[in-house]
Amino acid sequence: MAVSLIPLAMIAQPAQQAEEPPVVPAQEETVQEPDWEKEPPPVDPGIIEGRERPGFQGELPDRIDQTNEGAARAPPPEAFPTDQIPIPDRWRLIEDLGLLKEDILDPYNQNTYKGDRPINPDKVPWLPITGDDWFFVVNAISDSVYEPRTFPIPVGIQTTEDVDRLDVFGDDFSTVLSQTFIVGAALLKGSTAYKPPSVEYRVTLAYNVNYVDVPERRVLFVEPSQESDRLDHFLGVQEAFVDYHFTQFDNDRFDFISIRAGIQPFQSDFRGFLFNDNQLGVRLFGNRDNNRFQFNLGAFWRLEKDTNSGLNSVVKTPRDDFVFIANAYRQDFLIPALTSQITFAYNRNREAGDIEIDDNGFPVRPALLGNLRGRDYDAYYIGYNADGRVGRINVTASAYWVLGEDRNNIFTGEPASINAQFAAAELSYDRDWMRFRLSGAYQSGDSDPFDDTQGGYDAIFENPVFAGADTSYWIRQTIPFAGGGRAVSVNGRNGILNNLRSSKEQGQSNFVNPGLILAGVGADLDLTPEFRLSANANHLWFEDTTSLQVLRNEGSIPKEIGYDLSAAAIWRPKANQNIVFRLSAATLIAGDGFRDLFDARAGGREFVSVLANVVLTY
Repeated sequence: MAVSLIPLAMIAQPAQQAEEPPVVPAQEETVQEPDWEKEPPPVDPGIIEGRERPGFQGELPDRIDQTNEGAARAPPPEAFPTDQIPIPDRWRLIEDLGLLKEDILDPYNQNTYKGDRPINPDKVPWLPITGDDWFFVVNAISDSVYEPRTFPIPVGIQTTEDVDRLDVFGDDFSTVLSQTFIVGAALLKGSTAYKPPSVEYRVTLAYNVNYVDVPERRVLFVEPSQESDRLDHFLGVQEAFVDYHFTQFDNDRFDFISIRAGIQPFQSDFRGFLFNDNQLGVRLFGNRDNNRFQFNLGAFWRLEKDTNSGLNSVVKTPRDDFVFIANAYRQDFLIPALTSQITFAYNRNREAGDIEIDDNGFPVRPALLGNLRGRDYDAYYIGYNADGRVGRINVTASAYWVLGEDRNNIFTGEPASINAQFAAAELSYDRDWMRFRLSGAYQSGDSDPFDDTQGGYDAIFENPVFAGADTSYWIRQTIPFAGGGRAVSVNGRNGILNNLRSSKEQGQSNFVNPGLILAGVGADLDLTPEFRLSANANHLWFEDTTSLQVLRNEGSIPKEIGYDLSAAAIWRPKANQNIVFRLSAATLIAGDGFRDLFDARAGGREFVSVLANVVLTY
């Protein structure tokens, strides 16, 4: 069957054609561009199914007004059954509902032994407590350290482990193994996180076992017949105090005034530059203005320390050394987000008539330096400290000026005034998971040991968290000052100052020293919530080497100590402080001044320190 095709133009035309209009010349079509600034294009919210464009909000439905005529009010308490007994606190409610079964070995969930719920007085009738607001807290810490290191080790005068030694310095490698168990318990009355305790009783004991192996005799023991390794242990009392809030809380923010008596921790500034220790004392402290103002008034009687562990020894008579401290903090002072602190401290030492021999047989008071005579001194510290932020920059800064009198200058035997300064600052910048740091420190040195002014700064008991802290070589390791004083070190362990003390724990402050200048950079990288990498690079100098020249009987000693490079990795597998693994390594690339003072059989140009640390906390 044939199909005929008809042109479309014919179909569109009517049966009768009208006259065609006159032909008009074609004109160029004009398109008007929309004004995007005045009339934005409409937004299509449904380009992707189930999603909307950012910033788009559809039309809201019409408002609905609901009225409930004749609604009844909630019944009064009298309407409820009287045979039901209200549960007095939220802790026993959880247990009665079966939502949680307590396990005393579980430190992560609710546990009576870590203060998550109050003590039931019915279960401990032997405790003199009443009410349901008493809590019991137990803390247990295991701190394990493995530390291989190298540092200049002097050769004994009478004997040596190996005849192949220099006449002053021998091999520089040594090893330290240290295990510390800390157990603390506190009984407190309050409401834990909801209200500060009004009464607290706390006791903390620390037991340390340490092993040290060095390549030379007369380093660990004064007797040449003793071996060059040592195994020691000690039990110390680090806390034993009573804390009492003797004023009522002034407002909903719980401003208070409290007094604490006994062996207690105290840190005089933000980074621990002046006094950071656990000592016997009485402290009045508190806050005001919604915690924007804080203050401390403290008096401490310094306890004797164990030589090898550094723990408090309560079986020995306390030292004739007293510390009085007053400080005040003000938040947002002058600059918002910056806390300022002023500190006044007085260190009264009357140990000129004492002769103290440490547990290894070495004299520590007086130090075997200078005229070897005992010393009395009065040191007055005036300080300003700041911590917080200035814009995007994190700021920590400290400045101290110490004045006073030393009754016996170890070089002249005459009284001398004390006039020395210290300053340190750290600036850091945070960007996402990275923090970049700049550090600087200045410790004045004494320029003339024979005049009547001592210009070398020294602290009372420093434990600084600064410039890499104990991962840094210079802060972690003690450098013996052989050749100028026996049993005297240039610096102290876990300290930044070059003070020529016999011992940081048992010695006296010394204001005739070479001082320090430090400039450093560092970075902290939080790669994950569990893993952090840190790196630090510090350049160190002596501020003034005059005292070293006199003690060593040398004409000149360069100031450069060298470069201190360190890196550390910290892993917290549970993203908290209950399990912490730390591994760090540091090296000191000795400068001209350090090489002039110290040597070793291997050349003495590079020294290393490795720290492997595991901390378990319950």
